[in-house]
Amino acid sequence: MPQRCYFISGRVQGVWFRESTRRKALELGLTGSATNLADGRVEVLAEGPDAILDELAEWLQNGPPMARVSEVESAESPFESVEGFSIA
Repeated sequence: MPQRCYFISGRVQGVWFRESTRRKALELGLTGSATNLADGRVEVLAEGPDAILDELAEWLQNGPPMARVSEVESAESPFESVEGFSIA
């Protein structure tokens, strides 16, 4: 199954970004995680079909209502598969 890593910059911490991402990922049937990084970005690891990962990537461009996304970087990045979608 394809895996992608996203780094989201902007006002993305303290605005329910990770929880909103978890809910969107579960709605789409993806597995993975969302983590706050020390530099203010959020890292999202997601696994699922390419078309569904593209849907998540499109959603990440805006995120939840209080977020202000300035940039989303993505790359295919192998990581250990997980069940469900966690936040840290």
